[in-house]
Amino acid sequence: MQADSMFGRPPVEVAPGAVHTPDWLNLDDQRRVVAACREWAAPPAGMRHTTLPSGGVMSVQTVCLGWHWTPYRYSRFTEDGSPVKPLPDWLAELGARAVGDPGYRPDVALVNFYDQDAKMGMHQDKDERSEAPVVSLSVGDSCVFRFGNTEHRNRPWTDVELRSGDLFVFGGPSRFAYHGVMKTLPGTGDPATGLTAGRLNITLRVSGLD
Repeated sequence: MQADSMFGRPPVEVAPGAVHTPDWLNLDDQRRVVAACREWAAPPAGMRHTTLPSGGVMSVQTVCLGWHWTPYRYSRFTEDGSPVKPLPDWLAELGARAVGDPGYRPDVALVNFYDQDAKMGMHQDKDERSEAPVVSLSVGDSCVFRFGNTEHRNRPWTDVELRSGDLFVFGGPSRFAYHGVMKTLPGTGDPATGLTAGRLNITLRVSGLD
């Protein structure tokens, strides 16, 4: 886990093409994200626990924007036939600013809510047809984020504490690295964001789909 220094938390390249930038979202940005997530979570096409092909149910709750993710494919419609909610321009623009490229135009966002017991196992983001970077934004409680290698779920990996407002971008040689959330840290978030408990994570991606 990365330690604070007397100079704050500087950006860290965790692996080639994978950069953790602490405190990237200011408080107003975080409040905007929380308010928007409350609207996106409401039905139709609202937040739900995803059922895996194995029959297992993910502990994290998810709502999708732009494209609806169902393991392991994208659709314009949710499982009940509702049209997926649009990805707003302001969120896509945050993604472009995050990667420092005005030409980066994410067209899909997975909005995940973690309660104090939710986790996410090691996995690759490989359902997209594009190799453009993935942008991850965190608001609320901190978590232990594990960033691994591109070959398998085992070591080597690096555990990173992601706090409210943090940005994590991975692309290039790390675009298909295995990663996951080992645990959330209840009570570590700032209620001033508007989120009194739990963690919100938004991952922005370029689907490569028409």
